[in-house]
Amino acid sequence: QVKLLESGGGLVQAGDSLRVSCAASGSTNGMTRMGWFRRAPGKDREFVASISWIRDIKRYADSVADRFIISRESAGYTTYLQMNRVKPDDTAVYFCAADFRASGNFVHWGQGTEVTVSS
Repeated sequence: QVKLLESGGGLVQAGDSLRVSCAASGSTNGMTRMGWFRRAPGKDREFVASISWIRDIKRYADSVADRFIISRESAGYTTYLQMNRVKPDDTAVYFCAADFRASGNFVHWGQGTEVTVSS
């Protein structure tokens, strides 16, 4: 079983920076990618960013590509989402996800960390 624990959410002002983290534990051997998703109030969950352990491929949603940076630890299974120049539209619960395949829907999910951006 894989457990994902997010941390680092909070209240920030528009234009500020914030970093959220996700640490994976349990049966993580062979994990191939981790990602971040978010669910804004009243909206569906949406993809934010992902990173692969093989070749370090990073993907971003268009809405964050020029502001957010996903990264990972070189050892272990921890990923970070550096959020720069945040906007009120970035207000959401941010979820960490992980999988053991190169593509397809993520299977393992964290409980989420809340990020609120005030204007």
